[in-house]
Amino acid sequence: MRFLDAEFVQGFIRMANDGWEQGWHERNGGNISYRVKDEEVESVKEELEPKEWRPIGTIVPALGGEYFLVTGSGKYLRNVIIKPEDSICMIELDQAGENYRIVWGLVNGGKPTSELPSHLMNHEVKKIATNGAYRVIYHAHTVNVIALTFVLPLKDEVFTRELWEMATECPVVFPAGIGVVPWMVPGGRDIAVATSELMKQYDVAIWAHHGTFAAGEDFDITFGLMHTVEKSAEILVKMLSMRPDKLQTITPQNFRDLAKDFHVTLPEKFLYEK
Repeated sequence: MRFLDAEFVQGFIRMANDGWEQGWHERNGGNISYRVKDEEVESVKEELEPKEWRPIGTIVPALGGEYFLVTGSGKYLRNVIIKPEDSICMIELDQAGENYRIVWGLVNGGKPTSELPSHLMNHEVKKIATNGAYRVIYHAHTVNVIALTFVLPLKDEVFTRELWEMATECPVVFPAGIGVVPWMVPGGRDIAVATSELMKQYDVAIWAHHGTFAAGEDFDITFGLMHTVEKSAEILVKMLSMRPDKLQTITPQNFRDLAKDFHVTLPEKFLYEK
C-alpha cells in the first residue's frame, strides 16, 4: 500500500489539520505522535527506508521495537495536509528503547518533534497502564487553558474542579481529572518525567503557560478530549470576564449523582466544598 493512502496516516493528517483550524498550532507549535499497530507497519513496509540510528534522549524499554508516526521538529502543522512527506515521519525504536531511526518522511531533512522524549515516555506509561489500548499523544497550544494558568492555582484539584463545573459532559469525558505541570523548560527529560508521572493518573496534563498534553486510544477520542478541555476553559474564561464569582454552579452532590447515572468514578479529592 502507498504510505499516504494508509488509513492511520490519513487519520493523523486530519488530526493535525483539525488542530490547526482550531487555532492551536501557530507557527511550528504543537506536536502529535501515534504508536503504529503491527498490521499497519506491515501494510506500508514496501515504502519504508531506514536511516541512521539516533539517541532518543531518554530510555523507554517498554516501547522497544515499536514504530511511531510523529510530526517533525520545526514543522508547521498547517502544512501537514499539503506536504505530509516533508512535515511528518515514521520512526522505529531499537529493542532497548534507547535509539530511533526515521523509516519514512521528512524528505527535505530534519528530525522528529523536539518533544519526542515527552511523547515516548507518555506512550510508555499509557501502554503499560491500558494494556496497549492507548496509542495517541497530542500536544497543543490551547489558548484558553494557557490563559487560565496565569490566574488559577497550579493545582490538579483546582483545574479539574473548575473545568468540570463549566460543562456537564466534562466529568464524563475526563472523570479521572487533569494534572498540572508548573512551568519548565520544554523539550528535555525533566519535563518529560514530570508529565509522564501525571499521566499515570490522568489522560490530560497541562503545561503551565505553554499548552496541553492529551492521551487516548485513537485520533477521534484524543482530539475530542483536547477539544472538550479547551472548550470548557473557554467558558471559564468568558465567565471570569463577566464577574469573578458564580451565582450558581454544579455542586459536589450534583457530580455524585451524575457519576452514578453515567457509571463513572469521580475521585472525591475533586469534590471538595468551596
